[in-house]
Amino acid sequence: MKKMIVSVLIVSMVMIFPLIAQGQGEVAYPERDITTVVVWGAGGGTDVCNRVVMAEMSKELGVNVNVVNKTGGVSGSIGMLDAFSKKADGYTLCGLSESNVTAGVMGGWENKMDVWDIFIIGGSPDVISVTPDTPYQTIEELVAAAKANPQAIKAAAGGAGSIHHLNLLAFEQGTEIEFNFIPYPGSAPSQNAAMTGEVDVVITSVAEQAQLIMAGKLRPLGVLVEDAFDLDGRSLVSTFDAFPSLGNYLPLSQAIGFAVKAEAPQNVKDTLYAAFDKAMQSEAVKEFGKKNFYVLSGKRGPEANAIFKNLEAVFGYTLKDLGSATVDPETLGIVRP
Repeated sequence: MKKMIVSVLIVSMVMIFPLIAQGQGEVAYPERDITTVVVWGAGGGTDVCNRVVMAEMSKELGVNVNVVNKTGGVSGSIGMLDAFSKKADGYTLCGLSESNVTAGVMGGWENKMDVWDIFIIGGSPDVISVTPDTPYQTIEELVAAAKANPQAIKAAAGGAGSIHHLNLLAFEQGTEIEFNFIPYPGSAPSQNAAMTGEVDVVITSVAEQAQLIMAGKLRPLGVLVEDAFDLDGRSLVSTFDAFPSLGNYLPLSQAIGFAVKAEAPQNVKDTLYAAFDKAMQSEAVKEFGKKNFYVLSGKRGPEANAIFKNLEAVFGYTLKDLGSATVDPETLGIVRP
């Protein structure tokens, strides 16, 4: 009888332990394939970055990481909502970028970005360039001219509230100048305007301007990050060298990556952290970054979350101040930076 009781207890404990572990979030992970829902279109920067990194992560995780695209909505909200609707078990990731932080203030998303635990692959830094016909050869000359004639110099940087526009505003604040900002519906039209002389200055990313710079159609004066940037053997100087005060406002760089729900079990996050760290050190990812003029980041967890929190605040209140936000960021609990 005692042997039977002991046997029953052993069987019961064997059955209960997995349930206890599951309740504590310590289930084995991953046991099946993972899906990454990219909120932007196939072939775009966020999509390609995720496909490259996920291919490397799958080698470490021992399962396939399948990338799918769910586009549309406000600031990528359809894809975010789809990924967020799934269980917090690490089997659905969300491929996103810094542009998603505006989803809340634009009315497409009821949450702040802190519902995600974020991984940043990287991005291409913004560069300030001028039409080759202009007399400005250095960033110092451009700033001096802008100070001498406030609002006389026309500048393009995508649409109002875009990351490029925010970089333009930050550059103005850091150098105490004011351009005549002309909004365009995207980076390409902004760059075309600079090449044709409609505007004198354009701020977009190095990746977007690379071919135009190398073809002599735009003259780069400096990147809006702390360090110089190598563009196929050509060094693009940092604007911080001439104006250290820019460090109070910049950088506001692209932040392309992915996220897992913040409430996912810690062991799931730790497994993803380890696979991500390994992937970011792979030759495939490094070569991708070099060829596409990306600055690779590799930040994840609290450090990456802090970056997105700041971007969310800067973007949100800039859109509010421009009169473009449909939801007051304060009502979402976003604190003004």
